[in-house]
Amino acid sequence: MIKPKMIPPIVRKIPDCCGMTLIELLVAMSVLTILLAVGVPSFGQFMANTQLSGYANTMFSHLALARSEAIKRNSRVAICKSSDGSTCASTGDWNQGWIVFADTDNSGSINADEQLITVMPALSSGFSFVGNSSVSSYISYDSQGMTKLKSGGFQAGTITLCPAVPAPAGNGREIILSGSGRSRIAKINTCS
Repeated sequence: MIKPKMIPPIVRKIPDCCGMTLIELLVAMSVLTILLAVGVPSFGQFMANTQLSGYANTMFSHLALARSEAIKRNSRVAICKSSDGSTCASTGDWNQGWIVFADTDNSGSINADEQLITVMPALSSGFSFVGNSSVSSYISYDSQGMTKLKSGGFQAGTITLCPAVPAPAGNGREIILSGSGRSRIAKINTCS
């Protein structure tokens, strides 16, 4: 019988000097600190921009929903400011949230017999979402998809959204509503 040849285990020699010097550690920590100092504020600005775009896009999509529902139902559909998600608010701005509802009596506010379509809760604290005079309380679409005031006149206006933190140029949004019922989003430089 032949004995198998034994293979000796591999032994690594540990070098005499392992680790880092104090100077190497300080250089590495300096580079890390510089990268964090540059990266963290821009990440915060990225998050604020993402939230800002999300709120503007949500309002834009709810305006489109209200318009299409008005055409589909062949009756008025409105959006109003709402802090509780079930009634229209007479004070405050759009940052408290809003509701989309079937406005069968053309009052610009929801009644017990009118159907609630969707709800948007309040925006994060610090965001400013303000409409000019004609769209400061409600937006109403008629059966043809055109925006109309309670009095019957055409309704057009701008809702301005600004972030919670002081923003560099171009970080605000405006939702511009035309009398035909179409809306669009534009970047603005007027947020401070």
